This record gives sequence, C-alpha cells and structure tokens, in this order.
Amino acid sequence: MNRIGILHHPKVAESQPLANVIEAWLTERQLTTWQGSSYDEARMREMVGGSDLLVVLGGDGSLLRAARYASVCDVPVFGINLGRVGFLSEAQPDDWPDKLSKVLVGECWIENRLMLQARIRRNGRILHTFSVLNDVVVGRGRQARVVRFQLHVDDDLITHYTADALIVATPTGSTAYSMAAGGPLLPPQLPNFVVVPVAPHLTFDRAIIFHEQAEIAITVHMDHQAYLTPDGTDGILLEDEDVVLVTKSEKGCQFVRVESSGYFYRRLMGRLGYSR
Repeated sequence: MNRIGILHHPKVAESQPLANVIEAWLTERQLTTWQGSSYDEARMREMVGGSDLLVVLGGDGSLLRAARYASVCDVPVFGINLGRVGFLSEAQPDDWPDKLSKVLVGECWIENRLMLQARIRRNGRILHTFSVLNDVVVGRGRQARVVRFQLHVDDDLITHYTADALIVATPTGSTAYSMAAGGPLLPPQLPNFVVVPVAPHLTFDRAIIFHEQAEIAITVHMDHQAYLTPDGTDGILLEDEDVVLVTKSEKGCQFVRVESSGYFYRRLMGRLGYSR
C-alpha cells in the first residue's frame, strides 16, 4: 500500500483537522497521501484512480458519494464515522489509529457490496445513467398525490402499484429508507436487491426481493410531478410514461473491515437500541 487518499467533509468542523492529523500520521509511515473534499467531484474523479485506499471522514452520505468514484477504480474504502448513524464506517474518531494500523499491515478483509445502475428511458432514449450503493427512489414531488407504477422484471409484468414512491434498494440500502418503509433487512453479503412501495394505496403492499441478475423496469404514470432520486441526491424530474431501468452495476464497492464478519448484526442492533 503506497498511495492513500483522504476525503474530509466540508460541513463538519472536526473533519478537516482530523484529515490533517491522519495525513501526518500516514506520512510518518512513508506513505504518499492526497486530500480532498467528499463534495468535490472533480477532485475525486482526478485523484481516486491509482490510489490503494480511500479514507473517508463523515457519515454514511460521505461514503455513498465516495463509493461512486472508488467503485469505478476498484479502490477500497475505509470509513471514519463523523455522522449520526455510521452503518458503513469501520472506525470512530477515537479508535482509527489502531484500526488503520491493522489495515496497513494486512490484518483486514475486503467486503464487496453490490451496487445498482439506474437509467431513465424516455421515448426509447436513455437520458440519464446513475450508479448507486444505497437505493433508487421513484416517487412524487411536492404535491401529496400518489403515483401509479407498473413493475416489469425481465420483460414480464409483475404488478401495478399506486403509492407515494417505489424504493429499489441494495442490501446496503436495506437499512436506510427501505427499512423505514417496512422493507426487509438484507445482510451485505447477499447478491439481491429489494423493491419496496411507500404508502401503497389499495394496491400490492409487499416488498419483493430479486436476484442480482434481474432487470427491473418501472413505468411511471401521473399527471403531476414525479422524481427519480439516486442515493439521496437531487432528484431528476420525470414525465408521464418515463421508464426507470434498474440492474446490477458491473462494479461493486469494496469496504475495508477489521472487525469480524458478524459486525453487521452487532452494529444494527446497537443503532436500533437493542444491544445488550
């Protein structure tokens, strides 16, 4: 391991000072480093390639942003939690030296997480393409009115929904909006993703789990605003009869872990307040 990137969160006061401390700590160990903001997409696009590790300071949102660039370049990510939840992070501000030391000497393992690709098709043309680690949400805008959806899987019509939104979530995203909407929790090792309706009205109201090779098509029907929101970023305005295509991304995201493989369940129970 020779070249390590450090991404700080520009809106978290302690993030930049901690990034400087980590950079000095790594430099003392004869490693080449670079720094950037997790909001600076141009910097990430330029620098992530060729790095051996990406250290990300912030919450899960910072890791979602970093994942889009790290996954393309097959660069593993090590998260230090400065947010509220920290499902994806491996370290805290008080224990990162011990854990990062283990990473540098190879006392760690790589957790591969599935990502999704979402595309918007309008009148037969692909307009936008996104890669997401958490979820794709197709739903209403500011008006409190439902949207009608058709769900096709592998070109077969599965069902119709009338709902506020449909969530298509990876196992990573199953602990986020999908869980809040009543969806199942999927451990990160599963090669599956899930479709969950939000506030379904007199319609099919169950989550459906699909295998990783499934090709999902969501056709939107409405006479008001609807949006596609990838990984919680700014939504893209949809039009009536737009189709949102969702498949497994060719690239997944790699997270560096030093805890045992059962960390997911311990961390989940802790965040939900059920730990002993």
